[in-house]
Amino acid sequence: MAFENYDLGSFYDEMFDEEVRPRPAADLLKRKLDSLSGEEIHRRQKAAEQALLRMGITFNVYGADGGTERIFPFDIVPRILGATEWARLEEGLKQRVRALNLFIDDVYHDQKIVKDGVVPADILHSAGSFRSACVGLNPPRGIWCHITGTDLVRDSDGEFYVLEDNLRCPSGVSYVLENRQVMKRTFPVVFEAARVRPVADYPSNLLQTLEFLAPDSVKEPTVGVLTPGIYNSAYFEHSFLAKQMGVDLVEGRDLVVDNGWVMMRTTHGFERVDVLYRRIDDDFLDPQAFRPDSMLGVPGMMEAYRKGHIALANAPGTGVADDKVIYAYVPKIIRYYLDQDPIIANVPTYICWDAKDRGYVLDNLDKLVVKAANESGGYGMLVGPHASKEERAEFAEKIKAAPRNYIAQPTLGLSRVPTLVGDHFEGRHVDLRPYILYGDDIRVMPGGLTRVALRKGSLVVNSSQGGGSKDTWVLSD
Repeated sequence: MAFENYDLGSFYDEMFDEEVRPRPAADLLKRKLDSLSGEEIHRRQKAAEQALLRMGITFNVYGADGGTERIFPFDIVPRILGATEWARLEEGLKQRVRALNLFIDDVYHDQKIVKDGVVPADILHSAGSFRSACVGLNPPRGIWCHITGTDLVRDSDGEFYVLEDNLRCPSGVSYVLENRQVMKRTFPVVFEAARVRPVADYPSNLLQTLEFLAPDSVKEPTVGVLTPGIYNSAYFEHSFLAKQMGVDLVEGRDLVVDNGWVMMRTTHGFERVDVLYRRIDDDFLDPQAFRPDSMLGVPGMMEAYRKGHIALANAPGTGVADDKVIYAYVPKIIRYYLDQDPIIANVPTYICWDAKDRGYVLDNLDKLVVKAANESGGYGMLVGPHASKEERAEFAEKIKAAPRNYIAQPTLGLSRVPTLVGDHFEGRHVDLRPYILYGDDIRVMPGGLTRVALRKGSLVVNSSQGGGSKDTWVLSD
């Protein structure tokens, strides 16, 4: 079926080159798809959706009508990356995480990077995610960012760029693992022949990372996943990862701090917890240290953390490096701490806090994407070329009122992947979120979550904004 009238548009296509020939890494899959009838392709797509439905692959949308739980859309045409291309991305991600960890540690200690004039003091201290309660903290093993999800995009020039860093509670890895199980059944022969690198070891690598944070004196650490509860948008993932690792899924009400130690309520009484993979924001972690009205956290948690009686991943305060204004300084951060040029470049970024940049942004809102510094999920964002004159005028006032809160970037021509639409394939825009674990070593999952903007022409890939996902195949050498 389907590829005869395939339109490349003016974008980089992950499956085809400019002559509509399959790229080497995608050739095997293209030949397989060509051999299938339209009816058979639809049958496999339907079977994949049914499998995901049975698995309960869902997410919650806050404020959505008609119930909060939704099935995460999935398309059976994978995104494919060759071994050489992936090797460069892997090194670039390791470099970035290493530098960000050094930055966070410096931020909460000597702030040498500020004293040396690399990052302005005003930018740092006005960051909404800077936590004064974390000043002077020394996390176990000196690691702050244990689990990172870095969003990458490929522009029309064929190059990958870092779109943003996610170091607080990056979500989506459960979809990667479940998508892979489905795809292995959907195209078993192609999958085997293509020598796709596995992702199934992520839960064991995550558990190893968490156990590494426990004190040397604890030979068999007790690990838990701390969730805000069933109404959180990523609750499925919290429970999924806990089950995959074979550890307890706990809420704040299941924990208590007793004599400086974090204890978990069990059917056998209280049991000490050594490491928590927290999927709860700093603000709600401990009402004694952060928001006093939090009903989700554990009073005294931060005091136990300061004493070294509990390890938390990610460390509190890590979100300072999530700030989208701080993001603009990451190339300088890499050069400052590692004395290296960034392997993966940032998207060019205008900082509205800077008067010159702000003037340019206000004069060119119809060409730019504007983002709020501490929002995620596609919220607090203006896609200028697709916005109305009224929406741009409204956003201009927001920028003028709080310039520190906004950055702007050129509208990228995100790469596309063929996606099943009716009886044919059409290109749909994608991004990529690889997951990086930092424990005894830095490990990058081969591939990650490819999110796809299922609406024609849309550049917004977030699940809460009409996006879906694809499996990501990284091929072996």
